Amino acid sequence: MKPNVLLIEDNAATRFGFVRYFSKDGYEIFEAANLAEASAALAVSRFDIIVLDINLPDGNGIDFISIVRANDPCIPIIVITGQGDIPLAVEAMQRGADNFLTKPVDNAALAEFIRKTLEIGILKKQQSARKRLEKKDDFFIGEARVMQEIHNLALAAAACDIPILITGETGTGKGMLARWIHQQGARAAHECVEVNCSGLRGEMLSREIFGNARGAFTSADQDRKGLLDIADRGTLFLDEIGDMSIDVQAQFLKVLEDKSYRRLGDVKLLRSNFRLICATHHDLDSLVSSGQFRQDLMYRINMMTIHLPSLRERMDDLPALVAYLLRSLGSTSGVLSEDIMKILRDYHWPGNIRELKNILERALLLTPQGTTVRQAHFSSLANKRLYQPETKRLTVQEVEESHIKSVLEQSCGDIEKAAKSLNISRATLYRRLKQINA
Repeated sequence: MKPNVLLIEDNAATRFGFVRYFSKDGYEIFEAANLAEASAALAVSRFDIIVLDINLPDGNGIDFISIVRANDPCIPIIVITGQGDIPLAVEAMQRGADNFLTKPVDNAALAEFIRKTLEIGILKKQQSARKRLEKKDDFFIGEARVMQEIHNLALAAAACDIPILITGETGTGKGMLARWIHQQGARAAHECVEVNCSGLRGEMLSREIFGNARGAFTSADQDRKGLLDIADRGTLFLDEIGDMSIDVQAQFLKVLEDKSYRRLGDVKLLRSNFRLICATHHDLDSLVSSGQFRQDLMYRINMMTIHLPSLRERMDDLPALVAYLLRSLGSTSGVLSEDIMKILRDYHWPGNIRELKNILERALLLTPQGTTVRQAHFSSLANKRLYQPETKRLTVQEVEESHIKSVLEQSCGDIEKAAKSLNISRATLYRRLKQINA
């Protein structure tokens, strides 16, 4: 598949010759006669290479290189300059251009330049992907059986391209797992774009996802890319999708059906080839039943569901998890005493792994380098209600029956003595015992 080329050249005859020559080889050419047209093209489309003239009617192409590099450090750029502008060409290379040619340009030579420059671009992307993977977010699995099953599901999710829904309480690591799946998949070299649907509502969320055209609303003084633009070829991660409003759900459903969308205030149809991962702490079935979430959208986003258990449900993994978090914070598990670990084991962790990490990080910040963490830093946990398995709530009748049995046992079965202790008659006690034993 031949690349998309953005040709920025003010001379119409030069553009015509370029398009005629390279279109025969299957290249997709987008023409821009000035920097304004080039900026508009970059706002709505993605290109594999840019061919740029330095001297343009509305500005210097060198300055445009810096703008391009700020948004995409890897896209190949070839600069075309006049014979007397060699110093400018050198400056262009310093600003981030990959190659330059002097006019008059021979199309055959330019074709070879494009081929070589594209190879440079591929190497840049590979290097960028390696750096991104080196700094990737790891995901703690642990030894618990449920987490081993989740690991297998996550590997299967990474190997395919279907929409994934991650559920679980707040702080269980849904975002970390989403990024881990992206990094293990075929789209790892491209962006994983994240938005929290609970932080933005209604039109603000819509603008963030779809972008907007200039003049779409009062403060829209220029075209603005949305997350769908940036996620093209990569992954779009919608965190807390259960908080997405109904109207935005309807708009997003259309995107999932044909991967096309329009920016707010625009009529042009755009496309984005993205992989979708969603997460929520809500029960989506309940939201569907109450009319707060579209059933057709739920069917689209949960082709594979991964549920992350709470920290309370995997306490056997706590020591290994603590050691993992301490390493990520630049410390070791040796800084915690057994008394502190007991406090951590007894706590019920409503905020799950996120709460655990925050408490460990705070304790390390308050601890001088090279010393062990003081137990006093965890006193707030010890003072809170310790975790206990949830017990069944008894009815008033069950409490009364239990009390009668207890008093009767203490009276060694003596009905008269038990009746006096309960301050009721023997007849009443006999009647109650008959009801209990019925």
